[in-house]
Amino acid sequence: MGNIVAIVGRPNVGKSTLFNRLTQTRHAIVSDEAGTTRDRQYGKSEWTGKEFSVIDTGGWVVNSDDIFEEEIRKQVALATEEADVILFLVDVRNGVTDLDEAVANILRRTKKPVILVANKADTNEWTYSAAEFYALGLGDPYCISAATGSGTGDLLDLVLSKFPKEDSGSDLDDSIPRFAIVGRPNVGKSSLINSFIGEERNIVTNIAGTTRDSIYTRYTKFGFDFYLVDTAGIRRKNKVTEDLEFYSVMRSIRAIENSDVCILMLDAERGIESQDLNIFQLIQRNNKSLVVVVNKLDLVADKSTVVMNEYEYAIRNRMAPFDDFPIIFASALTKQRIFKVLETAKDVYLNRKKRVSTAKLNEEMLPQIEAYPPPSIKGKYIKIKYCMQLPETQIPSFVFYANLPQYVKEPYRRFLENKIRERWNFCGTPIHIFIRQK
Repeated sequence: MGNIVAIVGRPNVGKSTLFNRLTQTRHAIVSDEAGTTRDRQYGKSEWTGKEFSVIDTGGWVVNSDDIFEEEIRKQVALATEEADVILFLVDVRNGVTDLDEAVANILRRTKKPVILVANKADTNEWTYSAAEFYALGLGDPYCISAATGSGTGDLLDLVLSKFPKEDSGSDLDDSIPRFAIVGRPNVGKSSLINSFIGEERNIVTNIAGTTRDSIYTRYTKFGFDFYLVDTAGIRRKNKVTEDLEFYSVMRSIRAIENSDVCILMLDAERGIESQDLNIFQLIQRNNKSLVVVVNKLDLVADKSTVVMNEYEYAIRNRMAPFDDFPIIFASALTKQRIFKVLETAKDVYLNRKKRVSTAKLNEEMLPQIEAYPPPSIKGKYIKIKYCMQLPETQIPSFVFYANLPQYVKEPYRRFLENKIRERWNFCGTPIHIFIRQK
């Protein structure tokens, strides 16, 4: 089960630097100028075999101090509601500021684990200055240097110890697929769910989810048997006052991590937007299968084949390079093609579990490799003589044994993946390609 770690704090305390350190990326722009992080950053981190999501809650770019404090209040309130562990970052070199106290006032009220992290303690002398942060009332300040990595290993050990105990989900049947309906606000997620389970004669069993956010609804009707991972419409309307983009992506993280197949809903009137791409990237990072549903088809005036083809081309173009997924045009309100959504999601789930025999894989792939071998590098020729599908993997994974695996580059991996997809139907599910020493 996935967990979320939110990094909060006032501007210019090193949140983006710590985010890059934990995710081992350089996705977040780091600068001495306060407010550099305008877009939220979402990443995956791994420590001692445990994976979790990390969110950098930057983006507080305003001029007025009053608005500044209001934006901080919104961001921290949302982070405390959605995250499992909160890292409250402060600057040991600047000491306690008014904005630090404003954040601490909110965090003291939460029941979530809060770790007070004193950043920029590059030398031992700075650790003595961290004592003043006891005044914030959040326990011992944990000294680190996000820039050099000093102390971050012990910090991660502490973070893992704060995660809630995992529920094995004994009430849930692991053999039954889990479909998550995700998308930005007001795209029709709740309407689609209501269309599926709204009839009183449906056989529906509600099972409390293993996290407080996701609710599993057992759907058994018309030959379908699966769990709906429902995160839509749970929140009270008077609580939806924070940044909707941030809110929807945090909720999507929960739903995506708890699912096998993600049904990503788009608005036919508005088309594909940056927020849709954010959620699509989350699905990819978590190696989940995908079905794209273009909702509100009843509001589209021109439903000609040419228009639908153009719409489909635009979606695949924006989501490239992964474009082998089904796209369904439907209307949750009129229930037009909603059962086609279920049929397709079921097919995609079966594709996710598909196995290709080693003999058949070699029979089909080795002639393709012989006809188009990997390009030689520095006069060295790469030979691939054998391949197989790895057993018991989360998604279909194939290993190709080569004499010089280090010289096989990403374009050739994509070539191998494309050839596999041409021969076998893995539509909607990601594929892993590994090159190993023979």
